[in-house]
Amino acid sequence: MNVSSIVVQAMSENIDGLVEHFKNEDYVDYHLHDKKKGKIILTIEGKGVEEEIEKLIKIQQTPKVMAADMMMTYQEELNEERDKLEFADPVPSMLNDDTIDVKDIVYHGDLKKKDIYGKSL
Repeated sequence: MNVSSIVVQAMSENIDGLVEHFKNEDYVDYHLHDKKKGKIILTIEGKGVEEEIEKLIKIQQTPKVMAADMMMTYQEELNEERDKLEFADPVPSMLNDDTIDVKDIVYHGDLKKKDIYGKSL
């Protein structure tokens, strides 16, 4: 499940009508607005990014909306992948394997593909 906040911009004189419109729609949740600044804060939810984008486009195509932009987003699948990285063992398993001779370990990191003796591969 993904949740994103949307900031809608419109002319001040159109804010009241847009707020009523969004309050009555089932694809979006209204939270607050500032008539003087011409801004409305909404949230949308979706099973994935595609569904959220469809809802964002629907908001953008609403008459009298000048702009609608996604500001903050929570993506469940992204957080799951981040957790995998965060809780993964930072030490590669081969470095804890006593059966591997240190001379057989080739490092391809920041040394621009050089072997353990500094020779280019």
